[in-house]
Amino acid sequence: MSRSGSEAVARHTAVAVALYSLAASVVRRMPRDISLTAAGTLNTLERNGPQRLTRLAAVEGVTQPSMTALVTKLEDDGLAERRSDPTDGRAVLVALTGNGERYVRERRQAGAAGLVRLIDDLPADQAKSLRDALPALQAVAALDHRHSDEAEPVHSHAGGGCR
Repeated sequence: MSRSGSEAVARHTAVAVALYSLAASVVRRMPRDISLTAAGTLNTLERNGPQRLTRLAAVEGVTQPSMTALVTKLEDDGLAERRSDPTDGRAVLVALTGNGERYVRERRQAGAAGLVRLIDDLPADQAKSLRDALPALQAVAALDHRHSDEAEPVHSHAGGGCR
């Protein structure tokens, strides 16, 4: 790899490490009322609409039996519901309920409020740099969503529990 190529990798790695550290901080600040897998599942349903259990299991990286148990819990909590698939009467889709939509929105707003407080503590030039980086940050998030939405189903039962 050329010197300029290795320098670019080093710069990208530094940004990636900072983003990872920030993501870990966000996760630590999240309410502990549901698991990360449950929160991820609700976000997937909000982003993509009703999904089959097998698809949700693939996106969240858990086995189908684990996702079935999780969806049952989300149903019991009034956050999700099973519906028949209009394109295949034998299949079932999982969808957010109105309470589920509110929950996802409120959880996102609470998490964002914590970050706003941190950004408010930055010097003005650094806060502006973050605002200027917004299109790139949104593009990284969109790439992540696209990659997770292309996930393959998990077939192994090993490590398939809720995270």
